[in-house]
Amino acid sequence: MPTDLTEVMVAPDTYHVSPEPMLMIADLHGALALCLHDEGRRVGGLLHLRFMGGTGRPSDVTDNTLSSVLVVLDRFKRAVLGNTSRGAEVQARILAHALPPTDAGEPSASLVDLIQADLADGKIACGTQTTRRTEPVRVCFQPFEGRMWICGPNDLRAAPKARRSQG
Repeated sequence: MPTDLTEVMVAPDTYHVSPEPMLMIADLHGALALCLHDEGRRVGGLLHLRFMGGTGRPSDVTDNTLSSVLVVLDRFKRAVLGNTSRGAEVQARILAHALPPTDAGEPSASLVDLIQADLADGKIACGTQTTRRTEPVRVCFQPFEGRMWICGPNDLRAAPKARRSQG
């Protein structure tokens, strides 16, 4: 395993895909990260999406949200999986960050539910974890190996030594 990895920050509402050993990072605050790894092709990627509404809480999925998320999700999946889908060789994990619940009702369908249903249609099993706290969380993902973990927003706890990419 390489000891020096290029570190790439994945901005909200974007994704990054790579077959190279590197470290992808997304700082989540009212957002989710979908980490997708194709073991057969040895390629992976991280999709970073904000929950709509700016409240930091899951919001209802509207027709506009559905349309725009499905377009980005489809592009992301094609970038990682290519033109074929071999569900048995694909690992998917959604990590979401939301503020603690309030007395207000939660939506019946969130972006997490939407993405899970889309992946299930493609025969891709997907684990999910939602962290509910006021502090943001940092998701770290190694696309080449399919390894991911969560750490605080200012450290790469348990991460291999990383060097920042230029640019």
